[in-house]
Amino acid sequence: MPNQIVVAGAVIVGPAVLIAQRRRPPELAGRWELPGGKVMPGETEPAALARELAEELGLDAAAMTVGERLGADVVLDSGLTLRAYRVSLARGEPRPHDHQALRWVTAVDLFDVDWVPADRAWLAELARAL
Repeated sequence: MPNQIVVAGAVIVGPAVLIAQRRRPPELAGRWELPGGKVMPGETEPAALARELAEELGLDAAAMTVGERLGADVVLDSGLTLRAYRVSLARGEPRPHDHQALRWVTAVDLFDVDWVPADRAWLAELARAL
């Protein structure tokens, strides 16, 4: 089975990053993650991330700038490779369309969050970015 790339966005505004609380699957429900989703065939990773954030958070894709990669790839058993990118937001207020809740956290609170296991790999780089 070919490897599926999943992109996650570290939406940073000032000293805080936006995190999203998962609704599903049951084993991850209630835990927090960087929002994002799968890259579709023919789509670049930055374009996929802008599309996913627009869909999941109700933001205007034109109001986002997908920047540099954040941390290393995280490879999961299920054939998924997760990649995180820094994202800047020019305007708009994120809304939880696909998540239970959204929350802004600072570097001080990052390590106290109940993260999905895969996203924990990026915490050190995320703390430095904030």
